[in-house]
Order: sequence, then C-alpha cells, then structure tokens
Amino acid sequence: MLKYISYFAVGVFIGILAALFGLGGGFLVVPTLNLLGVEIHHAVGTSSAAVVFTSLSSALAYSRQKRVHYKAGLLLASTAIIGAYIGAWMTSLLNPAQLKVIFGATLILVAIRIYRKKTAETSEVKLEDVKINYKLVPVGGFFAGIASGLLGVGGGIVNVPFLVWLGMPIHYAVATSSFAIVFTAASGAVKHYMMGNVEAQWLVLLVPGLIIGAQLGAKIAKRTKASNLKRAFAVVLALLALRMILKGLGIAVP
Repeated sequence: MLKYISYFAVGVFIGILAALFGLGGGFLVVPTLNLLGVEIHHAVGTSSAAVVFTSLSSALAYSRQKRVHYKAGLLLASTAIIGAYIGAWMTSLLNPAQLKVIFGATLILVAIRIYRKKTAETSEVKLEDVKINYKLVPVGGFFAGIASGLLGVGGGIVNVPFLVWLGMPIHYAVATSSFAIVFTAASGAVKHYMMGNVEAQWLVLLVPGLIIGAQLGAKIAKRTKASNLKRAFAVVLALLALRMILKGLGIAVP
C-alpha cells in the first residue's frame, strides 16, 4: 500500500512542475521510471503516454482560466508533430551526444535572457490583445518537434521561451505550451505503443497523481506573479540544460 502511495505522490509532484512551467513532465518521468528499474526505451515510451494525460489535465485547467492561446497552440502542434518524426529519424544520422551539449549550452543562454527580460503581468494584458507574428509560430513548433524527437526532451523546453520571445506573457506561454504538447505527446505515444515501449502498469500507478498534480500546478501558476514565474522557469530551464550537457558528455545523471 505504501508503495502505491509513494508512486501517487511522485506523480503529483511531477504533475505540479509540468503544469507550472508548461513542460509536459517527461524530463522527470523518464529518469524516475528508469531509477525504478524500467528499461530506458520503455521508460521513454511510457513517459510519452503519461505526458498526454499530464498536458491534457494542464490544458483543461488553463482553458478554464482562459489562458490558452488556441491559434498559437495549434500552429505549434501542427509542425511539431512533423518535426518530432524528422528528429527521431535524424538520430540515426547525427551524434545526439554532441547535439545535447550544443543545445544545452544554447538553452542556458536562453534561460539567462529570459531571467533578465522584463515582462508584463498577465492581468495587464488580455488574451485577445496578445499580438504575435503567427507566421513564425510554426517555425518554433517545428524546431520544438525536432528537439523532442532527436534529443528526447519535451517540446515545452522550446515552446515557452519561443512564445515569450515573440511577446506572449509567460502565463499565456505556459498554458499554450501545455495545450500544444497534448498533440505532440499523443503522436509520440502512439508510435511508442506500436513499438511495444509503453508499460501500462506504470501508467496506472503514475497517471492519477500526474492529473491531480497538473491541476494543482495550474492553480499555483495562476497565483504566481509573472516576474516570479518567469524567473523560476529560467532557473528550471538552466537546470535541464545543464543536465542535458552532462548527459551529452557521458556523465551519468538521473
């Protein structure tokens, strides 16, 4: 009984962070499952399926808060799905380890820029008043998909800073990223399921906590000042980038 409670608690924790920063949660689900003894390919496949539930729960919570920019989210997802397949194919052509180091170093610079950048509070900007260049959104989605398929990272690690760079307030960027990840995660989950990489028993253990945690994370984000959420996201992004660099250098990290 204690084991099931601990899995539920882990799911809640991951769900909170996933919704809070619009990252899907795969960056924590994969190492968690791997540490619990799940073979890495099955951990990645199961994580892809779990992220569908996490991001869907997050997107529903943010939708009720009216913070999802649906047009931008659909544009992101439309090209991210294609990019993910291309990224997976590119793993046979390129050296993922070297790319992780380069990509990680780039993300650290992005994190520093986001941390320093001034941002308006969401209450000061209505969703319908958000003006971004829609022609550029699919470009960001495409590269988010490539990064997801090639480097094994969630699309949110690109989506959120990209949307913020386009001028979208951080709260809307996080919510919109969660919405877009529903589609990209579902695409990856179907592929992994067909390959036999999804462990259903682990989904049963983790998903309830992930769903509840995502709802809590969305509520926490709503009550968090945009400046604080932006800085917290920058710190998490830098930590993920550092982890990516270490893994690219062959250093064992969870």
